[in-house]
Amino acid sequence: MRLFTAAAALLMALSLSAGVQAQTSPFDAARLSEHIRILSADDYEGRGIATPAEDKVIAYLSEQYAAAGLQPGGDNGGWTQAVALNRFTASNIQAQVRVGDWSQPLTQGEQIVISSRRPGEDHVMLMDAPLVFVGYGIHAPERDWDDFKGQDMTGKILVVLVNDADFEEPALDTFGGKAMTYYGRWTYKYEEAARQGAAGVIIVHETDPASYGWTTVRNSWSGANFDIVRADANERVPMESWIQRDVAVDLFQRAGLDFEALKRSARNRDFQPVTLTGAAMDVMFDVASTQIETHNVIARLPGRTRPDETFLYTGHWDHIGIGTPDANGDAIFNGAVDNASGTAGLLELARVFGAGPAPERSVVFISFTAEESGLLGSEYYAANPIYPLATTVGGINMDSANVYGRVNAMGVVGYGQSDFDDRLLPLVEAQGRVIQPDENPASGSYFRSDHFPLAKRGVPMAYADSAGDFVEEPIADRAAARDAYTAGRYHQADDEWSADWDYSGQIQDLDIYLALGRSLVDGAEWPQWKAGSEFAAVRARSASERE
Repeated sequence: MRLFTAAAALLMALSLSAGVQAQTSPFDAARLSEHIRILSADDYEGRGIATPAEDKVIAYLSEQYAAAGLQPGGDNGGWTQAVALNRFTASNIQAQVRVGDWSQPLTQGEQIVISSRRPGEDHVMLMDAPLVFVGYGIHAPERDWDDFKGQDMTGKILVVLVNDADFEEPALDTFGGKAMTYYGRWTYKYEEAARQGAAGVIIVHETDPASYGWTTVRNSWSGANFDIVRADANERVPMESWIQRDVAVDLFQRAGLDFEALKRSARNRDFQPVTLTGAAMDVMFDVASTQIETHNVIARLPGRTRPDETFLYTGHWDHIGIGTPDANGDAIFNGAVDNASGTAGLLELARVFGAGPAPERSVVFISFTAEESGLLGSEYYAANPIYPLATTVGGINMDSANVYGRVNAMGVVGYGQSDFDDRLLPLVEAQGRVIQPDENPASGSYFRSDHFPLAKRGVPMAYADSAGDFVEEPIADRAAARDAYTAGRYHQADDEWSADWDYSGQIQDLDIYLALGRSLVDGAEWPQWKAGSEFAAVRARSASERE
């Protein structure tokens, strides 16, 4: 562990031993709370992108970064990077499924959620469209897996399962066991359907394999949807949708099929697509599309001796905005935990770095836009980096911080991917905590936050935060509050700031992020992907630029 002793020594200097939060930590709970309170207040209207709220967010973040002593790090010497997106809003949705003389109307937000992100479409009409069950909808030649078997999917609506084939039966180990791969993500399902020439996709929603309930689906996809500007409309299908499981089961039964039996057969490499004989879907809706501009907010602390080498701290500023009112009539999705809390952490890290000694390498703080729309702000930055990715040392991403108190572990999402695992270990142990590999790898968390577009382009990124059990009473109350957020407040209007939150756990994490970052910005090391990582090869191609 000699390579990491500098970081461990810095953390020890913060007097964080045996898991006890010392008064000497440079991070301020009151500042964290105030940032979250402001950014999640009703007058920020849920931080929707390309709304008047975005201007308020940009103004607040740039003021805070400037006050911390950082320089503008965006386009043309400014605080922002412009991100061009297409915004799509579906309306006047009429849909039904039919089998023979039977039909079932599908109401938007109830039985189904329908959207489109296909450029150039102002009206979608799919009448009498055949339905084909394609299992998990995966084409992965490197795993000898093809759910389509060369069949022509042109003009058809594909019915697909969420997650991948190992979720129900991890022992198969065709996709790495229980941990979700990118093939299990909804984004992949839609992308592959477009490559297959399909007219539409219906993802069958099931809470466990999706890792979230139907309410999250409804809230996330019923409003405007966004995508990066694409030159080729064929990269998207005309209709993207989710359907309630019980509706799908009934449909399959009326078509003479057993949904559960087909799910089992879909776990095998020899699975063949199954047409729902006699079944069809009618759907029509209008699509209003406009090109919009939203913004990443970027601040920079230049390196003293190696300014062209860059370390990143990242987190997204956006949330859902204003959506469907809940039972209390509240339509503002404030996004206090997700992700005003991570944004507050970024601002505190910027303040502490700005007050400290000048780093040898540059430190860049990026508040990404459009994460909730599919990691689009980070995707845009990764495709159009202001600071070259080849000489980006690595980074740490923050999303939904711990606001419930100190815990006995740090969870590492994507554990086993890079040597960040090893770099984190002495820092976590110095706090009396343990490393906990991804608590729920089946949820696909590694593909669901802003580090991923950078990682898939070869930049080592750490995504780690509080995990495990609480260590201070009232333990049961703290655990209940954390669980209640996951079960009933995530992506809900009730994700609001509370004056009672305990930031000691987030501060533990911030101390580690600080120590890890300082060890790399004041050193000359380059974090590495581990041999088995799918991201190692792309990083290796730029190795000569880091010599």
